[in-house]
Amino acid sequence: MKPKTRANLLLLLTAMIWGCAFAAQDVAADVLQPMSFNGSRMLLAALALVPLCWFSDRRAIRTGQGMAWKQMDKQQRKTLLTGGICCGVMLALGSIFQQLGISLGTGAGKAGFITALYIVLVPLAGLLFFRKKLGKLVWIAVALSVAGLYLLCMTGSLTIEPGDGMLIICAACYCGHILVVDSFSRRTECIKMSCIQFAVTTIICFTGAFLFENPTWEAVRTCAVPIIYAGVFSGGVGYTLQILAQRDAEPAVASLLMSLESVFAVLAGWALLGDALSARELLGCALMMGGIVLAQLPEKKTI
Repeated sequence: MKPKTRANLLLLLTAMIWGCAFAAQDVAADVLQPMSFNGSRMLLAALALVPLCWFSDRRAIRTGQGMAWKQMDKQQRKTLLTGGICCGVMLALGSIFQQLGISLGTGAGKAGFITALYIVLVPLAGLLFFRKKLGKLVWIAVALSVAGLYLLCMTGSLTIEPGDGMLIICAACYCGHILVVDSFSRRTECIKMSCIQFAVTTIICFTGAFLFENPTWEAVRTCAVPIIYAGVFSGGVGYTLQILAQRDAEPAVASLLMSLESVFAVLAGWALLGDALSARELLGCALMMGGIVLAQLPEKKTI
């Protein structure tokens, strides 16, 4: 299997995991404040990756494949730590603003649409800051995906309410996270960088929770299932798959694939909860899938 094909499949799996996490976040928002929830789930994500980092180090030492911490020189360790810290800061900001937007009353569909604005922000940021010009098909794919997300998620007018504003900031942060991952994932050991980013996010979120919120063990116990799913699966598995996959994927294409989390959120509701898909929602899914196919045609290469 070609590296880009494998990367795209991993990103699709990531989108599915993240899409199902919207339900967990919505349930938790009624009980646990944003930074308390994110700190709890990111702690689980970091702990889930510690054994994997240990086995990865042992395998690297035994087989010579990969890069163990002991085998890294000063510059390699600096790159790993810098990447993990930068990813952790952007992930913390994105997850906090997303959960804050949901807790302020923005519905799941509208939240999914606004969050997924990073599919537009990523190529724009690449063009503005890195002079990365994209082919016409990628821009058409972006337009189709945005239209699909609108049909899929929006049921009313788009107004800038407090929760919406938080989610717009969230989209910008996730755009930054994608670009940071793209910058570092090819230069360092991805599993370790993912573990570090979760540790950094945990510290930021818990610091904010103890300063500005009032977390209780009772609230954490009540949200145990959402925290476990959002931490181990959406966090530990999902974000690690993102980092691994982005080594072989273009940032703009990666953002398009990951934006399918909104589609998977709707499909999971239909399959697991019996929520019927309207003709409007089916059309939205079709437009997004068309955008994904266009984005992966040969003409998508940067020029």
